[in-house]
Amino acid sequence: MTVLARRPGFGVDVVTCADDHTRWSKPEVRTGFGFVLAWRGRFRLSSRGREVDVDSTVGYVSVPGAEERFSHPAGGDVCTSVTVAPELWRGSDGPALYVDARTDLAHKRLLAAVRGRDIDYEAAEELLDLLAGRAPVLKGPNDGAMLAAAREAILTEDPGGLLPLAERLGVSPYRLSRAFPRELGVSVTQYRNRVRVGKALDRIAEGERDLAGLAADLGFADQAHLSRVVRAHLGRTPGVLRRLLQESSRPARPGSRDSPA
Repeated sequence: MTVLARRPGFGVDVVTCADDHTRWSKPEVRTGFGFVLAWRGRFRLSSRGREVDVDSTVGYVSVPGAEERFSHPAGGDVCTSVTVAPELWRGSDGPALYVDARTDLAHKRLLAAVRGRDIDYEAAEELLDLLAGRAPVLKGPNDGAMLAAAREAILTEDPGGLLPLAERLGVSPYRLSRAFPRELGVSVTQYRNRVRVGKALDRIAEGERDLAGLAADLGFADQAHLSRVVRAHLGRTPGVLRRLLQESSRPARPGSRDSPA
């Protein structure tokens, strides 16, 4: 098992199995909610009196107290295993989970967000979309006030992630994540990144040269993460922006083409 993400509300792991046996394994009793989606290979699951053939089109759901056994008659497999806090769970009783094309895309977007290292916002948002599917989240009567409070928190201080922000505001993270695109046309992650890019621009224009330190100050995973986000928003890397903003502000040397006549 390779741990990709661990947060109070969820965890994401990649599980690689090299087993090759037709016999059922010993029972494993689950203690929490979660689901498993296969990338490659296939295997069999026995849980709650049912047997499920798991592959890229059918995953499975785990719930507390479920006793699970596995067999691998077709060789090994690679899967994503997601654990979810009870308050976030929006899954079926299972155990079989049909993986349509939209779910497959949501799964890949979640993995891309985790690997992009924006776990607290982008990955959390992708996970909420994966859990909720296409079911609508109804607009609440105070969504305007909720959105204003969320924006204020993101503008003035980093709340530490989408889930902590929702908890601070006393609202469902599903409702919060849907309110941003409905009211502003952008996701929570896009809004937060817009705020961070603006702060990065201000710092660079003021003469900041330590881009690694700037990335850390603004909550990016590293300088490469800062560069990716800035380039996605502005089409230029922080290094190019530094040359544009800092060099253009320097006074021209006497006798140069840019000096006054």
